[in-house]
Amino acid sequence: MTPMDYDILRRLQNPGNEELVLTPRTIAENTNWSRSGIDDHLRLLRDHGLIEYNDEEKSLYQLTDRGRAWLEGDLPTEDLEDED
Repeated sequence: MTPMDYDILRRLQNPGNEELVLTPRTIAENTNWSRSGIDDHLRLLRDHGLIEYNDEEKSLYQLTDRGRAWLEGDLPTEDLEDED
């Protein structure tokens, strides 16, 4: 997990408010990361089951229960790295 991964997950979580459903472009516009970097990391986060498509055709992403668990500290990062 990288700082970019954390930033992506936190944007989707939207602490203090309702969770968001976002496109890669919207995530990039609201972080200091490039769109291409966001695209790469979204694929990895999806492969690890931390995010999923809300609408694949529109490229809308949302958190999964597994992503929420990681953000809450209930899913150790080591468990994700063991999957590779």
